[in-house]
Amino acid sequence: MTQHAEATVTAAEGHRADPAVTFAELYGSEPDGIWAAPGRVNLIGEYTDFNEGFVLPLALPHTAVAAVARRDDGLLRLHSTDVPGGVVVLRVDALAPHSGHGWAAYPAGVVWALREAGHPVTGADIALTSTVPTGAGLSSSAALEVVTALALNDLFELGLSAAELAVTGRRAENDFVGVPCGIMDQMASACCTEGHALHLDTRDLSLRQVPFDPAAQGLTLLVVDTRVTHALGDGAYAERRAGCEEGARLLGIPMLRDLPYAGLDAALATLAGAGADASVIRYVRHVVGDNHRVEQIIALLDAGDVRAAGPVLTEGHLSLRDDLRVSCPELDLVVETANAAGALGARMTGGGFGGSAVVLVETAAAGAVARAVSEAFAAAGHAAPGVFDAVPSAGAGRLR
Repeated sequence: MTQHAEATVTAAEGHRADPAVTFAELYGSEPDGIWAAPGRVNLIGEYTDFNEGFVLPLALPHTAVAAVARRDDGLLRLHSTDVPGGVVVLRVDALAPHSGHGWAAYPAGVVWALREAGHPVTGADIALTSTVPTGAGLSSSAALEVVTALALNDLFELGLSAAELAVTGRRAENDFVGVPCGIMDQMASACCTEGHALHLDTRDLSLRQVPFDPAAQGLTLLVVDTRVTHALGDGAYAERRAGCEEGARLLGIPMLRDLPYAGLDAALATLAGAGADASVIRYVRHVVGDNHRVEQIIALLDAGDVRAAGPVLTEGHLSLRDDLRVSCPELDLVVETANAAGALGARMTGGGFGGSAVVLVETAAAGAVARAVSEAFAAAGHAAPGVFDAVPSAGAGRLR
């Protein structure tokens, strides 16, 4: 890890209180166990998951940690050290979608989703803390969902697989919270392994762990958090999803996943001839192109040519900026500055409208690139970005 990145990782992760101590202080007893689930950063494949396409995320060392005890009286008590306020007390049999609860809607939604699926979850005391930056496009909400699902799966002996836990988390976010996300974030948090990126087919949830160790090749994958927050529930995400579905309908295919890259130009001509909205045409071009870029980068990783992935990352950013139009000035500044300072490639990652970018860079040049980005932000009058190394880390698991 480079010196500059080590310092910023420490700042980004911050101090985490012992969750067992916090639990005891809150609830007057010891937890039954402690579990962790990571945030993720997506190397390539954006807005493809709800089109049943391909993604390539990796888990971060930043995690949501939950100290949990089972209850059998129907009460659900929730607390987060990261959010002002006390313990949120709910009844599991009164949980209903779109009923508010703020941050607590994410773990509460998991309880609701498990019960809706017929699992006998009768309550819990949960104390949560997280080092996953919120609003940074690094899946802080998915980490909360997955760690809650994993803990309840163990405590109530539900026997669910990691993929089933991820599906539970997605249902909580889609149907309970009301955010129309795809499955990538939860699958990455639940299923990633250390030293790998996760090649996920979001149609059938088949996956492959692709070896990804930038440090072994003298490379660093930086995450640059612009500290510009976004809210995917504001309609922009849903509008793009609807546009993609319209594109598939006009092309007579189930999903954009079913359009091969070789047929993209002809499909775009068909859409134009059918009078499709210009935004629909742009969305189709992005999704099919990003599915192809996932395949390109996997081929490069398999060949051991990680450096050649850099230009593909930048190409992906241009597509997100120009076709999907989900970037913002701060993200564009990261990409342009990093590449001008010698990075191999860079792109925004996550839902966009703020959040983070990934930068692939020679480790020897990582400090200079990080400084160039920070100086560019200062010159533009932006708040200082957070910069840390994206070390491919393990997925969710029980700590004790």
